[in-house]
Amino acid sequence: MELFNSKEFLARLTKRPGVYQMLDEQGELLYIGKAKNLRNRVSSYFRSSGLNIKTQALVAKIADINITITHGETEALLLEQNLIKQNRPPYNILLRDDKSYPYIYINDLEQYPSVTFHRGAKRRKGKYFGPFPSGTAVRETLSLLQKIFNIRQCDESFFKNRSRPCLQYQIKRCSAPCVELIDPVQYGIDIKHAMMFLEGKSTKIMTDLAAQMEEAAIALDFERAAIIRDQIQSLQHTQEQQSVIGGHGNADIIGCSMQAGTVCIYQMFVRGGRVIGTKALYPKVIIEQRDQDVISAFIAQWYLSANREIPECIIISHAIDDASVLEEALSTIRGAKIEITANVRGHRAGWQRLTQTNAEQQLANQLASKKNVYRRFVALQESLALDELPKRLECFDISHSSGEATVASCVVFDHNGPLKTDYRRFNIEGVTPGDDYAAMHQALTRRFSRLKKGEGKKPDILFIDGGKGQVTQAVEVLKTLQIYDIQVIGIAKGTGRKPGLETLINPDTNQEIVMSPDSPGLHLIQHIRDESHRFAITGHRARRGKARQRSKLEDIAGVGPKRRRELLKHFGSIPSIESSSVEEIKKVSSISTALAEDIYAALHSDQ
Repeated sequence: MELFNSKEFLARLTKRPGVYQMLDEQGELLYIGKAKNLRNRVSSYFRSSGLNIKTQALVAKIADINITITHGETEALLLEQNLIKQNRPPYNILLRDDKSYPYIYINDLEQYPSVTFHRGAKRRKGKYFGPFPSGTAVRETLSLLQKIFNIRQCDESFFKNRSRPCLQYQIKRCSAPCVELIDPVQYGIDIKHAMMFLEGKSTKIMTDLAAQMEEAAIALDFERAAIIRDQIQSLQHTQEQQSVIGGHGNADIIGCSMQAGTVCIYQMFVRGGRVIGTKALYPKVIIEQRDQDVISAFIAQWYLSANREIPECIIISHAIDDASVLEEALSTIRGAKIEITANVRGHRAGWQRLTQTNAEQQLANQLASKKNVYRRFVALQESLALDELPKRLECFDISHSSGEATVASCVVFDHNGPLKTDYRRFNIEGVTPGDDYAAMHQALTRRFSRLKKGEGKKPDILFIDGGKGQVTQAVEVLKTLQIYDIQVIGIAKGTGRKPGLETLINPDTNQEIVMSPDSPGLHLIQHIRDESHRFAITGHRARRGKARQRSKLEDIAGVGPKRRRELLKHFGSIPSIESSSVEEIKKVSSISTALAEDIYAALHSDQ
């Protein structure tokens, strides 16, 4: 059995809340847990000491860990319980009891209903709210309802035998309906608001309470108005939107993320308004297409080529062109109408966002996986017929806007994936705006001149994002610096600029390198090219933004902060100074004739 590389896994694990599922070598679930901070929680299993025997036995069997991100810790808790109930992993059964889900029960047929904890069959008449993930969650919610709405939680025998208010009334946790210190109408309003709170209708409660507070204030009942004000403030601090549980009906939610020749389809399955499971798939795509096309093909294959349950609604991350056709086909199989949509709101939009976030995170993990990266390096060696496995790759790209704020990027990959500590940017100066060849020549000269001085590490392969012109610059720079043992490869954009159709240029043979569109080696090249492009654009935008915020007066010798303030105070703006003559500029008290001429010349240097 290959040992699970916890160090590599934890290095790329997110700190966001979510659920983790531990699997053995056969892919069977061992344990499901939730965490407020996934990296901190999962890392606690791989400590060198302090683990009990059961945890050590669990860790020894781990071959892989799947991660599902949630919006918050509450959602992680709810999803964890749903998954445990659905899958019953062996280590969860050993460490947890398997009681039924608890609910909150309100007998709204009584004059003064109570709000109580309930677990088991729903035999009594009344309203049930839940299920909640644990008894603790129910008790916390009951305490909150008691604090905000002052609703009784005592049992019937206690309630019917009171002659004076109990301690709960004294500490303002109950309105004492047992001795009728509150009339049934007002108590009924509090019960109504409590049920709305449990249904997630916080906005409507706020509106009702605000109206009541205003009525109390108009009636000069300021004590009542203050109580309602406190209720509103408590609701604002405690109400939490949940997208893991809520709403109703059955739905499958599908998210899609694509990068560097790899696709992740992430599915979330909702039944009865609850998320009961998730699944990440990595379908093989020969040529990267649009996300919409991948989703369309996936839906057809997933539901039409196998005997799978078809829900009443399929929510997708990207709208597809043939939704109506797929709806008709799936409706025929299901025997009832279904909906395929990307346009959703409310809790369904929460499911959609959550699924897409997980698709992107799972894909990032897949691309960063050491095993996956190493496999791509091996494929690259085979495709390029190299004698040795390359250890370090570098890729250069140029970014600018019509020649403005030109920036070159250098990104580095090794067998662990992107090596961000070695990334570099070069601000290009002194070249004709828009001359990518000169910009590339300058950046490469600066990078490899440092290498000749013993600074930095030498790459095994130098990728250039560009055609033959840019590749020629790289060859000339290396030749000038007498560096002969670096393989140079150009990456020219393919037909329609589609990934998978790139043209790879080998200047040593002056021939194009042909690689299969589904080659892991090509996917590695696409990944490093995309990363260099992203890094260059980020640097260019930052430099352009900084340049546009800089005053033209700052570059003029003799014009310091004081004189800049006087000029702007006198003329009002830079355009006004530019449109002024030398005679007008020298009217500013601190500006001499010579300096006025310098200012005028500097502001009109490009005319």
